Amino acid sequence: MSSLKQRSSTVIPARSVPLAHRQRGITTLGFIILAIFIGMFAFAAIQLTPVYLNYLKVAGVVSGVKQEFDGQNPTVADIRRSIQRRFDIESVSEISAKDITVKAASGGYEVNATYDHVTPYIANVSFTVHFSETALIRR
Repeated sequence: MSSLKQRSSTVIPARSVPLAHRQRGITTLGFIILAIFIGMFAFAAIQLTPVYLNYLKVAGVVSGVKQEFDGQNPTVADIRRSIQRRFDIESVSEISAKDITVKAASGGYEVNATYDHVTPYIANVSFTVHFSETALIRR
């Protein structure tokens, strides 16, 4: 009887085990939903990366023109030629050099690149990203 008593005391019924110890991991359905959710964010990042890389090129052109002509007393034609040349070198695709506005401002010229970039996402859903970069070139 003592051996029977020992055996029965070591067996733990399923009802006495806490719920957290019995349920571990993720179900197949939960994993699929999680994978789709993470996949949608990854696909959005893949779609938006070239858009932001193109913006970095435009911002680099605007800041490069500012560095080149700041304090040099340039003309509007000089600034426009430099923008066109830099756009050709950088292979900027979404905006052209003609879309950059160069206007007289107090003490110099204001160079402004403002544009919207629309990129498709899934089906009829797309992302619209607004960019604006401005530099003041002093005379």
